[in-house]
Amino acid sequence: MVASTLPVLDLSQLDRGPDAAARFRDDLRAATRDVGFFYLTGTGVSAGLEQRLHRAARAFFALPETEKLAIENVKSPHFRGYTRVGGERTGGRVDWREQIDIGPEREAVTGGPGYQRLIGPNLWPSAQPELREVVSEWHAALSDVSRRLLRAWAQSLGADAGYFDDHFGEPSTLIKIIRYPGTEEPEPQQGVGAHKDSGVLTLLWVEPGAGGLQVEQDGAWVDAPPVPGAFVVNIGELLEYATGGYLRATNHRVLSPRAPHDRISIPFFFNPALDRTLPLIDLPAELAQHARGVTEDPSNPIHSLYGENALKSRLRAHPDVAAIHHADLVGG
Repeated sequence: MVASTLPVLDLSQLDRGPDAAARFRDDLRAATRDVGFFYLTGTGVSAGLEQRLHRAARAFFALPETEKLAIENVKSPHFRGYTRVGGERTGGRVDWREQIDIGPEREAVTGGPGYQRLIGPNLWPSAQPELREVVSEWHAALSDVSRRLLRAWAQSLGADAGYFDDHFGEPSTLIKIIRYPGTEEPEPQQGVGAHKDSGVLTLLWVEPGAGGLQVEQDGAWVDAPPVPGAFVVNIGELLEYATGGYLRATNHRVLSPRAPHDRISIPFFFNPALDRTLPLIDLPAELAQHARGVTEDPSNPIHSLYGENALKSRLRAHPDVAAIHHADLVGG
């Protein structure tokens, strides 16, 4: 087993009686206050499902370029589909990766607030119908894990277990299936630049043995290699907002692998409905005194309404899609 650089939590403790469940909640609160990241084992997600998704991801990226570009995200006003290498940006710099973005399968919405434009159908590769099936299973499994985590978080923060259920609405989810190509450059390259996630919760699966993820701790970058049987979990800006900064979203980045190696990773983002605002949790006094306030960054404001946070993130990350479909939102 790889030596971990982050706290390791076992979700199955929630099923081992009240004392074990209470310890898990305490450890969850501490991990996300002090680090913002942790490894999560005991999720019940089968190794077989992980392997099927991994094979499907490899099969997708092995498709001919014409097949992948047939569902390129510039064809989707909802920011869905395939992004070629160099087609996404973080902090204004190009990320060296290719990916497919998959969200909730819904009909497009016309009119209303700008963030409503994120709602719509996915783009699926016609040459790989099995991808949709395995992604659907993955979505169901990780949604269940996410809901269990959020109930535990709520209780650890002095709220009712159903606090997040009550305020989430129909979750806005996003699955990114990502391939980081190898590089022969002498200096580490930006697979994805330093950033904080814009929502509430991220569950990350990384193929075994593939490093590159780094988490910022005390001003330094710390490696977070994959741990067999575990997800890497982190919180986003909206959970920082909802706790008045008691919990803190953490900067992280991915360095490109060394050629000839590449890297597959699959983050799952679990967030509220676009039209939902997470109210501030009324923290117990012993926790509230340690709330540090929400991070102030005028260039990257944290919005309480999730749709505004999500739209901000997508417009910045995909300026080509924004220019083609949403020029009125970016001043084009």
